[in-house]
Amino acid sequence: MKCSVPQYHSCIQKYESLELISLFASLPRASRLDQTPINCIMTESIMSKAATMEIPISSNGDAALPEDDGLEQAAKRQWSLGEQVGSGRGPRDLQQVMVSGPNLNETSIVSGGYGGTAEGIIPTSSIKGSNMNHSSSSSSMTAEESTKGVAVEKIEQVKKWGLNTYKCTKQMISERFGRGSRTVDLELEAQIDVLRDTKRKYENVLRLARALTTHFYNMVQTQHALGDTFADLSQKSPELRDEFGYNAETQKLLCKNGETLLGAINFFVSSINTLVNKTMEDTLMTIKMFENARLEFDAYRSDLEELSTGPRDAVTMARIEGAEQHYQVQKDKYERLRSDVIIKLKFLEENKVKVMHKQLLLFHNAISAYFAGNQQQLEQTLRQFNIRLRPPGSDKPSWLEEQ
Repeated sequence: MKCSVPQYHSCIQKYESLELISLFASLPRASRLDQTPINCIMTESIMSKAATMEIPISSNGDAALPEDDGLEQAAKRQWSLGEQVGSGRGPRDLQQVMVSGPNLNETSIVSGGYGGTAEGIIPTSSIKGSNMNHSSSSSSMTAEESTKGVAVEKIEQVKKWGLNTYKCTKQMISERFGRGSRTVDLELEAQIDVLRDTKRKYENVLRLARALTTHFYNMVQTQHALGDTFADLSQKSPELRDEFGYNAETQKLLCKNGETLLGAINFFVSSINTLVNKTMEDTLMTIKMFENARLEFDAYRSDLEELSTGPRDAVTMARIEGAEQHYQVQKDKYERLRSDVIIKLKFLEENKVKVMHKQLLLFHNAISAYFAGNQQQLEQTLRQFNIRLRPPGSDKPSWLEEQ
């Protein structure tokens, strides 16, 4: 194998450095410590040679083989270990390290000073492994604890829900068969019954008003079509032009007044729908919550009464104390919802009277003016109640909204 002149000089410099390192490692420890100037001279010589070493370049432009760098790093590592540990390993150990190459996983950290004992050497691989194991174990423990916490919370919620459902079902069945007692508020229950009956009647009024709106709308559309037909015939029948013209104008006038009346009826239907399906429905939802709270209150009250009539040992006293707490919570909930129902019933009655007074007056005046043929009174009625009629074709979106 042929070598160039720079490569040959580089190899000679490396081998000279390795001979110096092996010679220094073979010396006893005491002589090395006493000959500090010699160490400094050797160190400077080696560093100067390492600095002046040339890096050979192959024919294809790549750097030299990695074995050369490995030999140099192994020699330096052997020298540092000989200084730290103080072992008397000779050229044979150095040659073994040179053959095996450097092992980064065996890098050590010396806790002592220069020339300390081997007890201060801490392998870095053990530090990295312990940190990784500790972080992974702590993260896994945190995930397990959070999962367990969520599972325990769900189990407790299901347990409470099942116990509450069982007690409420038991109370409901006992009330149906007449074996259990229930809390009764005669005045409030009478008002609730009146509200439910009123809602049923108002729903019937709403249904009939919607039917009237549908039928009247169809009649107005028929009158509009009939008026157009009469107007067309008046143009095509010269002998009956006047008669067809009179009827066409009458149908158009009726159609116009019908559209005005239809606007008043639609306003009446919308107001009744809001009163029945929003205001009354909201009050009935609160009443339903109140009835559920009353059932739960009676269930926990019956449970407390059963525990109070039993023996008074330590276990029973603890159960009685817990039942008293649940009873007090349900009692507060029942009383709060009861006051809410009373307030809502009062406001609902006031709102119902106000709304129906206005809507019934509107309906009466509009119907009377329409069938009396009083167009001015019909329009005045709509202005009185601030009702604005939509022009024909207003339901269709404008060209700007379609874009």
